[in-house]
Amino acid sequence: MRILFIASNRIGDAVLSTGILAGLMERYPGAEFWVACGPLAVDVFRHAPRVTRIIEMPKEKRGGHWLKLLKAVAFRRFEAVVDLRGSATAWATFARKRHILKPDHELHRVEHNAGVVGMVPPPNPRVWPGEEARRRARDIIPDGMRVLAIGPTAAWPYKMWPVERFAELARRLLAPGAPLDGAHLLVTGGPGEQEKCRPVLDVTPPERRIDLIGAGIDETAAAFERVSLYVGNDSGLMHLAAAAGAPTIGLFGPTADAIYSPWGPKAVTVRVPRSLEAIRAEEGEDFLYSGKNFMEDLAVDTVEQAARDLLAKLARENGARG
Repeated sequence: MRILFIASNRIGDAVLSTGILAGLMERYPGAEFWVACGPLAVDVFRHAPRVTRIIEMPKEKRGGHWLKLLKAVAFRRFEAVVDLRGSATAWATFARKRHILKPDHELHRVEHNAGVVGMVPPPNPRVWPGEEARRRARDIIPDGMRVLAIGPTAAWPYKMWPVERFAELARRLLAPGAPLDGAHLLVTGGPGEQEKCRPVLDVTPPERRIDLIGAGIDETAAAFERVSLYVGNDSGLMHLAAAAGAPTIGLFGPTADAIYSPWGPKAVTVRVPRSLEAIRAEEGEDFLYSGKNFMEDLAVDTVEQAARDLLAKLARENGARG
């Protein structure tokens, strides 16, 4: 039995689909899975159990990437195709069942994905970093080490809280008497973003820094499984942290937190004072091209309080269990 799972090009959307992939593995315990996704998302699925093939789909002109997928699955029989890209590919595939995402929706992406395959409640996203990455993470973050993780970058500049405010937040949370007094500081970002992240790295002395800027998805996810708190912009790294089970605070401004907030029992969303609808109404539909950084409206005090509240809540829950 074989299942074709067509996932996103983007890391964040791919991570948000991992819960239903795991749910499908429970639904079809004897099946193998083929995953089709963009190059950036490959490592999200590389170590997933029973994923026997990953079809990489770099975007090509005139839909060439879809033709590549069709050639890869031609003359193959599938028990089911789950298409989270809403393409016509599922209809051109020899499959007994087809589950195709409808593009227009107002639900959170996790709920929307789950509805495609009838999973209620929606299963939480998860990570599969692999045992080698987990071993390296244990070396970097030994048991008992407290770590504040910061993700100060994003794919689009208008989603980025000023890096100086991330640095100030880290100073406050790591200060004597603060909730993470004495903790290490882990900083994440994409390849080539070292200088963008430099103000945050410089908050702590070298012996208390964990520099994962440019690290792969496996290594980063394994580290996120061991951190005390993650704070970052709306990005794929934010979703990866929440999926790894890290207490996560996602910062939002000109993007849809109703659809893309971090998902999980330890995830919290903090947004600028105005809603996305208010920003659109006051700035116009083309606000993203105005050159303004709407994240500047978010105060350090607001994010610090959210971090303190989340850490205190988790401490109370741990105390009740203990």
